[in-house]
Amino acid sequence: MTHVLALLALLALAPDSTTPPKPIQDNSFLIEEAYNQEHRVVQHINTFMRATTGRGWTYSFTQEWPAPSRRHQLSYTIPVLQLEEMGPARRAVGDVAINYRYQLRGMHDERVASAPRLSLLLPTGSVAKGAGAGGTGIQINLPLSVELSDRLVTHLNAGATLTPRARIAGSDPMRTASWNAGESFIWLLGRRLNAMLEASWSNVQRIEGPRTTVRESQFLLSPGVRWSYDLASGMQIVPGVAVPIGVGPSSGSRWLFLYFSVEHPF
Repeated sequence: MTHVLALLALLALAPDSTTPPKPIQDNSFLIEEAYNQEHRVVQHINTFMRATTGRGWTYSFTQEWPAPSRRHQLSYTIPVLQLEEMGPARRAVGDVAINYRYQLRGMHDERVASAPRLSLLLPTGSVAKGAGAGGTGIQINLPLSVELSDRLVTHLNAGATLTPRARIAGSDPMRTASWNAGESFIWLLGRRLNAMLEASWSNVQRIEGPRTTVRESQFLLSPGVRWSYDLASGMQIVPGVAVPIGVGPSSGSRWLFLYFSVEHPF
């Protein structure tokens, strides 16, 4: 595995004699960057995350579109889960998200960019399987991206998720509210190779039983790397890998995170 990653990194650093490659910019893993899609450019994002113990995993597919320019962006996210609580593992589609982002700042390649996001979370996940909240939710996230230098960029997030009528099997609807925050540092080793360190915190409220909710916190530190392949057609392919490590309330846990994005003109 180490030899394969080293070979891919060397390929990413190799000079391109055709067209100058555009830098990797909107391909973070756990932390959202504040860069909307450019005019007439669509992005297809695949992520996969699995704990080093057990058989549970999470996969998501996101497609981002300018609407119609970089100022406005529409996207959707489809999660697929493999759950294992008691007994055999179960696979199910989770709650689908419909997302809108507004490029508040950063339209002209400024060093500071901001793109607030509002998402509608549809109750498509099975309550019986534990794959969904059981009710329609609203999520807001406030990403801020800052170029600290020519080779170091940081991204900050703060957000909340509200589900007015969440439920589990056999329970009455209840309101739940969850919070998230985080920051990442992206080191530009090259235009086509980036080292990453992300810190992600979440505090999730969930229903445990009739008229009873509990809160669970998670804190992850995630070192990773991403690289790109830039084609003459304007297509950019970005693979990436990270190893999220649990800290504090998540101490002792480890994950493997895989990323694969394709971006191209249309």
